[in-house]
Formats: sequence, C-alpha cells, structure tokens
Amino acid sequence: MDKVKVGRISYLNVLPIYYPLESGLIKNNFEFLYGPPAQLNKMMAEGLMHISSTSSIEYLRHSEQYKLLPDIAIGSRGPVQSVLMLSRKPVEELKGCKIIVSSQTHTSAALLHILLTEHIPVHPEYETGNATELLETGERPDAILTIGDEALNLRNHADYPYKFDLGEEWINWTGLPFIFGVWLVRRDAADKTQVKDAIRSLIKGKKWGQQNIERMSEITSEKSILSPKEMKSYFNGLVYDLGEKEVEGLKVFAKYLHKTGQISHIPELEFVNI
Repeated sequence: MDKVKVGRISYLNVLPIYYPLESGLIKNNFEFLYGPPAQLNKMMAEGLMHISSTSSIEYLRHSEQYKLLPDIAIGSRGPVQSVLMLSRKPVEELKGCKIIVSSQTHTSAALLHILLTEHIPVHPEYETGNATELLETGERPDAILTIGDEALNLRNHADYPYKFDLGEEWINWTGLPFIFGVWLVRRDAADKTQVKDAIRSLIKGKKWGQQNIERMSEITSEKSILSPKEMKSYFNGLVYDLGEKEVEGLKVFAKYLHKTGQISHIPELEFVNI
C-alpha cells in the first residue's frame, strides 16, 4: 500500500481536523480525495478509498461494510449554526407547507423529518432543490433546509425571519449531542498496519485543531463571510469527539430513523480497534 486513500469533504467545519494534516504539521501517509458527500460515499462503497468522513445516516444504512473510527466525529451540543431550516413563518405553522431541502444533505434531511414528525408534528412536504439558486430567481418558498457554508451565508436572510437550528432542537428534545458525520474505515482495510497508523494520525489532527481553535478561526474566516470571532463561536458549538454521550446520541438517532421508516433495522455500532 503506497498511500492511505482518505475521503475529504470540503466543508469549513472539518478544517480543524484536516488543516494540520494537509499543511504537514502532522506527518501522514495520506492521499486525500476530495468531493461532495454523495461522491465520497460511492467511492467508499466501490473500494476506491480506505477511510472517509461520511454522514452518520450513511453508516447506519450500510454498517455491514464499515467500522467506525473511535473518538472522531462532527456534531453539535447545542446550536450548530450550519444546519438550519429558514422559514417565513413559525415552525408550528408549517403544517402541509413545502420545505426545500438541499440535495447535499441526507442526515440533516432525515433529522428534520424526525423533528417535524416526532417532536413538532406538523408533517410538511419536502422537495429537493438548491436554495441559493432558487432564491436568486426571486422565488420564496415557505421554508428551506440549508447546510454547511450555504447555511452560514443565508442565516440572516431578510425574507426568512424564523431560524430552526436542528442541532439546538435535537438537544433541547433529547438532552444529547447530535452527530451529523462520522469517520469510517472499510472492513477489508481495518486491520492493515498503515491504515491503523492513518487513523491515529487523523485523531492527532483532530486534537491539534481543538487546541488551536483561535488560529483555525482566523484561517477559516478568510474563506467565509464570517469574522474570526463568529467563526470561533461556530467552532465552539461543534463536537469533534465521539465519546459516551455522542455515541448515545447516535443510537437515539438510529432509533428514530427506524421508527420513522428511514432505515430498515438498528445496527450495532462497531469501532475499529487501534
């Protein structure tokens, strides 16, 4: 094995994990493969990568193919700021209304469905679309679900005064963090020495990023409309660990995915041994 192939989603929220690895601050034997989540999921399924970050729902749907990396995730323990339903009316008034959902998200769309079925049962309709492009045409749907950089850019849109932060709603309802993304290793690569070394390097990268959030906030703000102070506030609301509370939150998510018919069974969570 020449290089360990690692899938890399190009969102700002994972920069604290990858920056020390991509910049050479932490030595590694990685070949990064960049792409949107759906493309990386496909490449992992086809065996073209060894490790990748992916949405938590992707793991819960295909756990037989993968093992979880320990102690690394992307989630929230309160307002997440970058997973928002923006609405023209209060959420309680969305019964039967149409919500435009970003095609880039599977976990967030599934979480919204759970929240608006089990937590605040308004049972709206959902339609996949590009919120930014739609708004640029002058259309103003009742509500839009946006994630990542798009959510950070649209969160103060004048025509959408009501913000429904999915991370905040989840913890208010369940008392647990919500895990949007996890890191996976293919089962057929999990025991390889180089892959285990790579996993340890990823965890080192995460810890470096957590210890250098000020620096990460300054670097990331250069690529965003947010100031360093706003970026720091954003990063401080995120979870990069996968400890007991985070694992419990992931299990509760799986329970509600099954209850709402979005997964066929509730899998056991299996971690790679490093």
